[in-house]
Amino acid sequence: MKTLLKCFWSLQSPGLFLRQARRHQASSIISHYEAINRGEQGVPEYFNFASDVLDNWTQMEKEGKRPPNAAFWWVDDHREEVKWSFEELGFLSRKAANVLVGPCGLQRGDRIVTILPRVPEWWLLNVACMRTGLVFIPGTSLLTAKDISYRLQASKAKCIVVSDTLAPAVDSVAPECSFLKAKLLVSESSRDGWLSFRDLLGVAPADHDCVKTKSQEPMVIYFTSGSTGAPKMAAHSHCSYGIGFAYSGRCWMDLTPSDIFWNTSDPGWVKSAWSSMFCPWITGSCVFVHHLPKFEPTVILKTLAAYPITTFCTATTAYRMLVQHEFASYKFMSLQHCVTGGEPLNPEVAEQWKRKTGLVIHEGYGQTETATICANEKGMKIKPGSMGKGCPPYDVQVVDDQGNINPPGEEGDIAIRIKPKRPFSLFLEYLDNPEKTAATERGDFYITGDRGMMDEEGYIWFVGRSDDVINSAGYRIGPFDVESALQEHPAVAESAVVSSPDPIRGEVVKAFVVLSSAFLSRDPEELSKELQDHVKKVTAPYKYPRKIEFVQELPKTVAGKVQRNVLRMKEWQKV
Repeated sequence: MKTLLKCFWSLQSPGLFLRQARRHQASSIISHYEAINRGEQGVPEYFNFASDVLDNWTQMEKEGKRPPNAAFWWVDDHREEVKWSFEELGFLSRKAANVLVGPCGLQRGDRIVTILPRVPEWWLLNVACMRTGLVFIPGTSLLTAKDISYRLQASKAKCIVVSDTLAPAVDSVAPECSFLKAKLLVSESSRDGWLSFRDLLGVAPADHDCVKTKSQEPMVIYFTSGSTGAPKMAAHSHCSYGIGFAYSGRCWMDLTPSDIFWNTSDPGWVKSAWSSMFCPWITGSCVFVHHLPKFEPTVILKTLAAYPITTFCTATTAYRMLVQHEFASYKFMSLQHCVTGGEPLNPEVAEQWKRKTGLVIHEGYGQTETATICANEKGMKIKPGSMGKGCPPYDVQVVDDQGNINPPGEEGDIAIRIKPKRPFSLFLEYLDNPEKTAATERGDFYITGDRGMMDEEGYIWFVGRSDDVINSAGYRIGPFDVESALQEHPAVAESAVVSSPDPIRGEVVKAFVVLSSAFLSRDPEELSKELQDHVKKVTAPYKYPRKIEFVQELPKTVAGKVQRNVLRMKEWQKV
């Protein structure tokens, strides 16, 4: 890591304040935006997270009104670290902003695709985009050349930022993207045709005036998978994420300016925006990041024991893997609060974690299109298996097929009221897809696509997806993507992809495959491996079918449409 990002920006290790004392340090920053979440104040006409939140925390640091806690703390397996205060974050993000508008030639409203692992530059670029009014489009480092090409073509992004690993893939598809103005490389080395972010950051001026963005101006776009068709672009405004996590940051994640919050999500996923940026920083907490090239339970446990992390967030699948390890040699001296999201929390996993650590896991629920929809807040009675109660600004209900609210205990669609007033923290739209946007509305409600029920006390219980999207270890996988990849192999005449139960990941991708006549005599085990490897190469590797079953035909409607629901029911009835 270059010196500019490393020791030059050092802080003393932050001391931990007693949580009882922290409760009396409620900042006016947190309270103001939490009041907007509660509907006690209106959404401002103009809002920018960088200037209105981050720069205000900088001022509070200077005035001694915030505890001596870092704003950002990054470590790797070699205990090398980067640590910034809010002032230093502001300084470096202004330099990064000047890189984007200077050498990259970008202008307000332009879109920038950023596909990076957990490196500090991801956070700098995110904040720099806010300061310049650029629209940030994150992606996971698991994307292939085909995935990248689709995202560039769909978004018409004028800049892409990657590390060494993905640069060759970008070069292979860049000629198809005439609108692409700049390729920015985050690396210690150079590459022909690429600008070096670290070199440019070192010489960039530090003076930059943050643009004045309207609250409803687009800030970020996430690609989200559906049951049919290619991934959709879900756009969020500056206030949607920038203000929308104030309530859940304080009440669900229990964050204060003295906390150190570690969320393990990949930067390409929306949970990273939730828990590695907006929730902790709107509450003035420290964002802790471990480079974590791959998920290793022992690395997680060692890190929790070695660093003064007070709040921890990871996927339910990760908790399932962690509780299988022996905890006797690990002491989590600072850990006080644990949360999870992205997939349902199994009651038995929550019980095992509590038995081993003494801590309760507080489950929350939301989507790429929303902020936190509901959660088990700090201090709330937890009902094992429930996702908790609705979080402001949402009025969360369970509705029937006509959009009528169901009585307690009756299954229906989990929905958010959008009439007479649409919540400010709901996504703007699916860009270039008005039909898909309109399809999410039913009567007075936005329909999440998840099925559930509500009990008499307002607790919401997840039942399952109402479409065919597969949620495997928190990864949302559209069957269309996998089926399209399989179809490119000559052995596949037809295929249908559904979820299948799995004890660790909750559910995994299973493909039912009808073979072409020329491949009927092939060894099934050998052919399964070949098809799995093929899918890993054609699309993001996490989407590959972990199970494959060869069948003579697929169930279909009279109109010839494949009935995935029949296959899915067959899988889950085996449990």
